[in-house]
Amino acid sequence: MPIVWHVIQLYAVQGFRRFLLATGYKGELIERFVATHAWPPGLRVECVDTGGVTPTGGRIKRLEPLLAGERTLCATYADGVADIDLGELLSFHREHGALATMTVVRPRLPFGVTELDDDGRVRGFNEKPRSEHWINGGFFCFQAGMLDYLEPDSVLERAPLERLAADGQLRAHRHAGFWECMDTYKDAVVLNDLWAAGKAPWRLWRHDR
Repeated sequence: MPIVWHVIQLYAVQGFRRFLLATGYKGELIERFVATHAWPPGLRVECVDTGGVTPTGGRIKRLEPLLAGERTLCATYADGVADIDLGELLSFHREHGALATMTVVRPRLPFGVTELDDDGRVRGFNEKPRSEHWINGGFFCFQAGMLDYLEPDSVLERAPLERLAADGQLRAHRHAGFWECMDTYKDAVVLNDLWAAGKAPWRLWRHDR
């Protein structure tokens, strides 16, 4: 199944029912999948063509007419999976009162680390440890007012998030559990192997519809 199906399942099992997919390059393939897949009853999945080269923030901005009346919305890149508790994320977002919440994670480094003394002596090795730094994990919660920070050509991770941070309107929700993105063929192999082995941490559902 395509990665977008896994992401929708992750949200659906935690109570989400309406999904807008901001499509672009080869969006017709996603539209075909959405139209022919048997989604669980009550689930609404709609594809919206937001342009072939539109940046991330611009895609969300183009969805604005379809978000009228929504006070809170969640957004994700749909290229990563996690065993994230979305209810906990939403609670954190509502409690702090800012316009935006960004989930942050500490990914495993792709390489082993060599531990050295100051004189160059090798003390040992650490195979693919977690990064000491928190990065953008791609699971967001926004209040409708956040859309005012977006332009049609906005790259979400640059000016919009930077402005939100400068205005004190951005908070980080730390997720310490499983998180992986599918950016490369190698990533796809790792995630597919976990799924095939029945060891996918992000599978929080029991059905496969």
